[in-house]
Amino acid sequence: MTLRFLTTAVALFATAVASAQRLPDIPAPADVAAPPAEALRTPSGLVSRIITPGNGSETPRDTDFVTVHYTGWTSGGTLFDSSHARGMPSMFALNRVMAGWRECVLMMKVGETRRCWVPQDLAFNGQAGRPAGTVVFDIELLDVRRAPSTPPPDVAGPPPDAASTSSTLYYKVIKAGTGTRRPMARDNVTVHYSGWTTDGVLFDSTVLKGTPVTLDLNNVIRGWTEGLQLMVEGERTRFWIPERLAYKGERGKPRGMLVFDIDLIRIEAPIRSRF
Repeated sequence: MTLRFLTTAVALFATAVASAQRLPDIPAPADVAAPPAEALRTPSGLVSRIITPGNGSETPRDTDFVTVHYTGWTSGGTLFDSSHARGMPSMFALNRVMAGWRECVLMMKVGETRRCWVPQDLAFNGQAGRPAGTVVFDIELLDVRRAPSTPPPDVAGPPPDAASTSSTLYYKVIKAGTGTRRPMARDNVTVHYSGWTTDGVLFDSTVLKGTPVTLDLNNVIRGWTEGLQLMVEGERTRFWIPERLAYKGERGKPRGMLVFDIDLIRIEAPIRSRF
């Protein structure tokens, strides 16, 4: 597991879909060319309407990271991007995306799907190779999290309601999972994570990059190998890992107890040898 401090800025559509053939067949909505009269209009020129109400009360702040599924069309109905094409939701820092997209998401609640008509000056603003004019997005807000540069309030040590294993690995479920499977010690897993020292220093985070990583549970620190086997897909858990289950004082590695927030996105199919 790399300890490189990830500071790459998150930008919407940083990994664009190369061709229309790779995109899913998602028909444009009937109102793609013009929003209905009852749609909400803001002073900036953004227009939106709720497609599916949210099931939560949490709304994002402009410094937050959000996990979404989204699809984008031109006002002529041409599909130009979709997270569904990658088979995985996308994560973005709201202060790194186009102005209209950010304004739209800031109005949403977790679980909500909203259609947003984003005028050109709030969208790609004439960038070469990007759609011109008004673009339309269907955005489903799946999750909101604070920027990992702000450590958890309980980073100094496990709270009284944290559970522990016989090895003294402490953990607390932050977000319940949607799956039923748990990984085995030799499985590969796709995860998002952030790691802090107990004095609140962030030393590693895939969240800052916006791209999850796939890791071999047989090739990570012992606390990860043990802890991930307690999780189900879709779950986020905070772990307090004592030094003897982490880097054991290894030179160049963080020392002492370490705190990780880990999202188990997916248990990967085993790689089968051809030999």
